[in-house]
Amino acid sequence: MNDAREVVVLRYGHRPGRDDRMTTHVGLTARALGADRVILPDNAGQSAETVRDITDRFGGPFAVELRDDQKAFVGNFDGVVVHLTMYGERVQDVEDDVREAVGLDRPEVVEEASPPRDLLVVVGGEKVPWALYERADFNVGVTNQPHSEVAGLAVFLDRLFDGAELDREWADADRRVVPEATAKTVVDAESGAAEDDTGESPDGDGSDAADPS
Repeated sequence: MNDAREVVVLRYGHRPGRDDRMTTHVGLTARALGADRVILPDNAGQSAETVRDITDRFGGPFAVELRDDQKAFVGNFDGVVVHLTMYGERVQDVEDDVREAVGLDRPEVVEEASPPRDLLVVVGGEKVPWALYERADFNVGVTNQPHSEVAGLAVFLDRLFDGAELDREWADADRRVVPEATAKTVVDAESGAAEDDTGESPDGDGSDAADPS
């Protein structure tokens, strides 16, 4: 989505069996709300495959990567690091500073836009080390209340992109959801033909087409 900079989401830590659904949804949220790439722990292979499958079906570009060196990756990242944590500064207080740091300034806030810089958004799974708090350029909290890290990521990305990610155009999709008030319509991305005539999702179970469960 971002021509001049890369926005990367990193899921820090993963407990197989316990975190599978949450880690998958971190990847799906990163993709849907404007990030260019998600990095998952190397023991989250099933989550990675699900996100890749959704990207193949509903479009990209979006990259999924498995790494076993998350600590080193964060430490060596050449750009701005944002760590999402309930203990961080309020997102509404620092969002303009983050946007300025990566060159996404609002025209009404600054007279001249800052140069673009890559952004790494770290979403913790299991308890993250204190070194991550110290490494981050911004420790950011969404409400400073306990809730889902997926919700925090979604709110942060929407504020980062100022809603522009909601109008993104998707490339190389096999299928496309038709926005409607009551129906559930998914069509072939090239022909426009409906995937089926039953009103069911492409998975055939009546659930949302992108539901990885």
